[in-house]
Amino acid sequence: MAAPPASPATRGIFVTGTDTGVGKTVIAVALVRALRAAGVRVAGMKPVAAGIEAGEAEHADVAALAAADGLALAPRDRNPYAFAPPVAPHLAARQAGVRIDLSIIAAAYARIAGCAEAIVVEGAGGACVPLDATTDLLDLAHRLRLPVLLVVGVRLGCLNHALLTAEAIAARGLHFAGWVANRIDPAMAIADDNVADLALRLAAPCVADVGHGAVALPRGALATLGFTAAARR
Repeated sequence: MAAPPASPATRGIFVTGTDTGVGKTVIAVALVRALRAAGVRVAGMKPVAAGIEAGEAEHADVAALAAADGLALAPRDRNPYAFAPPVAPHLAARQAGVRIDLSIIAAAYARIAGCAEAIVVEGAGGACVPLDATTDLLDLAHRLRLPVLLVVGVRLGCLNHALLTAEAIAARGLHFAGWVANRIDPAMAIADDNVADLALRLAAPCVADVGHGAVALPRGALATLGFTAAARR
């Protein structure tokens, strides 16, 4: 059974990356903070998380999103599937004897939508990371009917990773809302040329070019992603 639809007043976006370790959480948290600063009641959600540190009650990414939005959401809504082993989600789920069910995630999203004007949904790993034998994270974005924000980790190999991810987004019929150049390797040769090439080749606007270690989005990022009307409320 399909989950109840989100409130028409709620806007959402799915934050994915070209790979693991490219700064999805940093960008998702920055987006949450920017929306909150603009007066939007925003919630951060990470439907699937794997790799909980020993002694911690929740995944570090989930905790960062919660701290950024300041909302007292039910933990099972903010993060329906949490696994301790730091492995691919479908493998962690298999070890735990659990099936990752998109309808459960969609129901959690709808409940959050009942108390938020915007929802920032962070993926896990890269865009096509499997959730089970037949579905992956882009299937989740499609199920939630969310536009996609792609975080590109600017390092050697980023051109191929970004262009292939953009092709996958288009192939699923998803709206590619924009991308962020996240300069995770300060020593990368001719990084500016790589970012410029991506700007020419990717069929979406560059929302931000984030310097190494930066934790905030530039002015105009919300408008580029279409959140201007929500921020005016």
